[in-house]
Amino acid sequence: MLKKGFLAVLMGVILSTSLAFAVDKININTATSDQLQALNGVGESTAMSIINYRQEHGSFNSVDELTNVKGISDKKMSKWSDLLSVKD
Repeated sequence: MLKKGFLAVLMGVILSTSLAFAVDKININTATSDQLQALNGVGESTAMSIINYRQEHGSFNSVDELTNVKGISDKKMSKWSDLLSVKD
């Protein structure tokens, strides 16, 4: 009985923690330059390239579309993909 209660509490903590991380993702369709620069490897130039691309081409439909931005490789995307979203 005690084990079941402990497991239920543990699962609740795990689930609530994973939801909290999902909320902290950076929305690349609304992010400011400063928010984008919080990503490891994104400087002012790359952040502005993302914002300019977004303004010229409209909202990103998926995070993977960032590779269309000059200077963003698949390798960089693999580092950031869990930190980014296209929805709030």
